[in-house]
Amino acid sequence: MKGSIFYLSLLLLLATLSAQAQQDPLYGLYLNNPLVINPAYTGLSNNLAVNVSYRRQWASFDGAPNALNANGAISLLHNKIGAGLQIVQDNIGENKITAVSGLFAYKLNLDRKVVSFGMSAGLTNYAVSPGKLNLQDPTDPFFPTVSEMVPTLGVGVMLKTDRYLLGVSVPRLIAATVQAGGQDFKVYQQHYYLFASYLFFVSEKVVFKPATLLKATNGNPLSVDVNLNLILNRNYLVGAYTRNLNTFGLLAQMKFLDKFKLAYSFEVPTGASVGTQFVTNEVLIGIRTAVFTSHTSVDDQF
Repeated sequence: MKGSIFYLSLLLLLATLSAQAQQDPLYGLYLNNPLVINPAYTGLSNNLAVNVSYRRQWASFDGAPNALNANGAISLLHNKIGAGLQIVQDNIGENKITAVSGLFAYKLNLDRKVVSFGMSAGLTNYAVSPGKLNLQDPTDPFFPTVSEMVPTLGVGVMLKTDRYLLGVSVPRLIAATVQAGGQDFKVYQQHYYLFASYLFFVSEKVVFKPATLLKATNGNPLSVDVNLNLILNRNYLVGAYTRNLNTFGLLAQMKFLDKFKLAYSFEVPTGASVGTQFVTNEVLIGIRTAVFTSHTSVDDQF
């Protein structure tokens, strides 16, 4: 009986997510790829950076969320600006969101500090495919097929020094509404991010890197991530994190062949959220390399 109630509650949760405004995709590896939450990171590493990540949330549950993110950015004009492209596909049940955005950032160098002002602009397709559901009546008008394109715009600011990185962003400024069954449905509302990380140099080969991410959305509780990481020999990173103390995760990253990196995170929710049997896996592979003479080396702790 308890199991039936649990699965019914989870199905109601997924239905609520489908009916109400969509959330931004969750990322456990945003620390390894800040561009997924802030366009101001475009070109901030002063070289060419390309990353692809895939996140499978609640891996053993049919129809659970999964997200694919591919982005690339390059620093141009003697590292004064950054330009890039980001493609995101976010799936949950019968809902699929596909977004393609161009990225731009302008950087100010202020005495060993860099302030980057970034923006993103593009198009997002919201699609609902009732055929993925087991409906008694596939022609039920309460489950219409939806495919609608809307514009998207995001902004962000970042401050970077040799020790810390601070960022404020709104990845999607425009609240989106689509029509289905003769009604208007709000499918997205703004999310506000505040990100910070700091480097404590324990020794020549060990760096302690704590970080935090705050996410606020109107009508929802504040989301708080706390990360504790160790960078070893400038090539390896291991860490642990929690989200609102109801999800706990481990992450690891390694650099290889000087230009490549591979990262992985594993999350376990507590019994207070969706149940400990629904784990989440996320993997990222990336490359960072100098293309122009003005580009710096890839040996960057951030």
